[in-house]
Amino acid sequence: MITSLYRGDGTAYVTVERNQQENWIHARWLGRQTLGTIMDGGLTYVDMLREQPCPKLLNNHRALVGTFTDANDWIQQVWTPLIITAGLRYFAQVVSPDVFGQLSIEDLQHRIGDVLHIQLFDSLEAAQSWLRAQP
Repeated sequence: MITSLYRGDGTAYVTVERNQQENWIHARWLGRQTLGTIMDGGLTYVDMLREQPCPKLLNNHRALVGTFTDANDWIQQVWTPLIITAGLRYFAQVVSPDVFGQLSIEDLQHRIGDVLHIQLFDSLEAAQSWLRAQP
């Protein structure tokens, strides 16, 4: 099942897919993000895990542009407790080639890395390999 969320202009900003065979959720973020798009996308993960628990998230920022540091407070304080309660344990993050996206995810890793297994990767393949090695 693939879920895409769209901006007002009709362009997708995130596509979320449950990969049953690999037992993970794969999210692909596209373009610039706002606090609202991040909240909507993040809550989509929570809903998917509540429907059918899954311990792994493959979060792909290869097509993300710009910063999202403004959302890190919400991610840390609201989303992380919700997603852990819903069953997430392993978070493989493919970083954006955009330096501002990289700085945002590094900030987030420092904030939530003590409560969630989060690893940063430059390639999708490396992130997938790491997730496959997790229980």
